[in-house]
Order: sequence, then structure tokens, then C-alpha cells
Amino acid sequence: MAKTVWGRAAGAMIIGMVLSLAAALPAMAQNVRVTVNGTPITDLQIAARVKLFAIEGNKTGSRGATEQLITEALQVEEAKRLGVTVSNAQIDEALLQIARNMNVSQDKLVALLQQGGVSTETLQDRLRAAIAWNAVTERAIMPQVQISELALDQQAAGQVQAFQTFDYILKEIIFVGAGSSGRSGQANNYRSKFAGCDSAVDLSLGYTDAAVIDVGRRHATQMPEAIAKELAGLNVGGITKPRVVESGVSMLAVCEKTQAEDLTFLKSDLRAEQGNQALQGEVSTYLADLRARAKIIYN
Repeated sequence: MAKTVWGRAAGAMIIGMVLSLAAALPAMAQNVRVTVNGTPITDLQIAARVKLFAIEGNKTGSRGATEQLITEALQVEEAKRLGVTVSNAQIDEALLQIARNMNVSQDKLVALLQQGGVSTETLQDRLRAAIAWNAVTERAIMPQVQISELALDQQAAGQVQAFQTFDYILKEIIFVGAGSSGRSGQANNYRSKFAGCDSAVDLSLGYTDAAVIDVGRRHATQMPEAIAKELAGLNVGGITKPRVVESGVSMLAVCEKTQAEDLTFLKSDLRAEQGNQALQGEVSTYLADLRARAKIIYN
């Protein structure tokens, strides 16, 4: 009986010592390296971020990890100030999207992180900051970006080329298959007999797995440059050379062709390009201002 009581007591003492040690370890291991407006960044956080960097191929090491964590602390703080909240569902969706981009399951993504010594929480922390900052960008920074429509018109007009000044009504003729030489041969045979859009469907009936699709109206600036150039050299009733596509072999037939300088699509590309550049500049300025006003203490 005494032995049993002693065994229980000893067991309790051992468990108590283990629990005490476990409680003491985090305090011993976590040293605050930086505080950002009172928010601590520990050596464990930095070490975990360095491991994540290693998986990504980022070689900036502890210094880069520290600077990234400082930036994220500022971003999260600013998001809170503006009333931005990030739900766990948003983080889960972001993790799932990363897995999809990598063509792996979410469980496989977690396993890959663990193999690199990275906890899921480390990636979740970064995602939380990124999602919060996206909301700040949309709410507080994007409205400051202004793009001159007149400047876009002038730039687009200066960029448009002769082959991009046409408007078309097109039909697509597809020979369904894997793009084999046989399909290309049949497509070329069809092309040699092509007599215009009105008879396109009837002509296709003489071929196996050939389809005629009404593409409708397209401006040259909506199409890849190589196709736009080829179409510019064709008259109404012409048909492009066969091209291998995912679904088989494709040709475009010109049903109507008119001169029409449409700058809409060129302007859209320019607006996106200039908008992104301007936004990046505003984001950098905003972050620099946050950092200049922050109290950052290195220990």
C-alpha cells in the first residue's frame, strides 16, 4: 500500500516537474527582439519566418524576416485602426488558394510546411497581415490614385499600329482532335475549298468532327498580335492558316471587315499598367509614413 501511495506521489511529482518545465520553456526560449508600437516580435517568430523563407527560396535571412515582421505589425495595426477584421474563413480560403496554385491538396501543403520545420500558424500570420493590408489598400490608398484619361488617349493613339485598326465579324472553324497531322491536313483541305462565311457550315459537313462557331464582332486590339497581323492581310471571305489549339486545329474566317480605330482595349491595358505603378508608389509612401511615425525599438 505504501509503495502504491509512494508510486502515485512520485508520479505526481514527475508530472508536476514536467508541467513546470513546459511552462518555463516558452519564457526561456522567447526573447523579444523588436517592439513595434508596443507589439513584441520574438526570436521564435523570426526563426519561424526564416524557415518559411527557406522553403520559398528567400535568402534574406534573419534581417529580412525581422523587417517583414515589422512591416506586418504596422499593417495589422493600421488595419485595426481602420476597422478592418480578418476572419478565420478568409485565412482558410487563402491557404486553400495557395494549395491550388501549387497543384497540391491543403493537407499536402501543411505536410510540406512541416517538413521544412514551419508551423501552419507561421503562414497563417503572414496571410492575416496580407489580407488585412489588401483591405487597407482598397479602402484608404486606391482612392488616392488618379489616372488622366486624356493622357491615356494620347498614349493609346501613339501605340496603335496599322494592323490594329480593323474591326471584324468572324467565324471559327475547329477540327476537333489532338492537333495531329491528320487534323491539320483536313483543315488545310477545308481552307483550300473555303468560299466564304455563308457556306462555311455546309462545307464543314463533309468532314469528321468539324465545327463552325460564330465568334461575332472582334476588334484587332482584342486578339493576339500574330492573329491580328494575319487577319489584317485578308479580305472578306478569307480564312487564316490552321493553328493547333487545345481543342484541336483552329482557323478564323473573315465575314466582315471595316476600318475602325478602337482604343478601348489599348487604354484598358495602359490604365491597368499605370494604375498598378501609381498604386505601388502610393502604397510605398503610405507604409513609409506609418514606419516614420511608429515607435520601433530593437533589443
